[in-house]
Amino acid sequence: MKTRDERRPGVIIPAVKRSAAPVIALSLALAPQVLAGGSPMPDSFYSLKTTTLQGKPADLAQWSGKVTLVVNVASACGYTPQYKGLQALHTELASRGFEVLGFPSNEFGGQEPGSAQEIQTFCERNYGVTFPMFSKLVTAKGADQSPVYAFLTRDHKAPDWNFCKYLVGKDGKVIAFFPSKVTPESKELREAIEKALR
Repeated sequence: MKTRDERRPGVIIPAVKRSAAPVIALSLALAPQVLAGGSPMPDSFYSLKTTTLQGKPADLAQWSGKVTLVVNVASACGYTPQYKGLQALHTELASRGFEVLGFPSNEFGGQEPGSAQEIQTFCERNYGVTFPMFSKLVTAKGADQSPVYAFLTRDHKAPDWNFCKYLVGKDGKVIAFFPSKVTPESKELREAIEKALR
């Protein structure tokens, strides 16, 4: 399509084709995010509900106002010894309003094949785990992703292996993501937890 230049009669100039891409991008950015099943994405991690390892309903609101470290755990992984450090963190900092929350997952290498009872027995017997553990779930993005991990990965990377960690603040917002190789004893994780507890 061509148009006439009104400032220069007789001169025809090609019309500039306007791209719809910026409008589409803006629409996507403003579109409300939803969980699987169509429920709206909550503003806080502590607005979510899940299930304990024993199969009982669990309302994450009970940890509102605390700092939590959410970890996708597995019993037969090279990183499984991190259970010891996670329990140590939990024991040391619980009195200051900190909790570790463990979410078993069998997605990576099939390294959490056991039943809920087997997982509980393994954790208690080998690492003395007392921090809250929940039922198995799906962490990877997609139609089967659990609401817990849909929230955690909204603005952060999804787990690419077992023992990835999400630090959640007192307000229920995700502060930071730490990959599997970042141990519970690592300086960067400890400093981030201390900052969140202030």
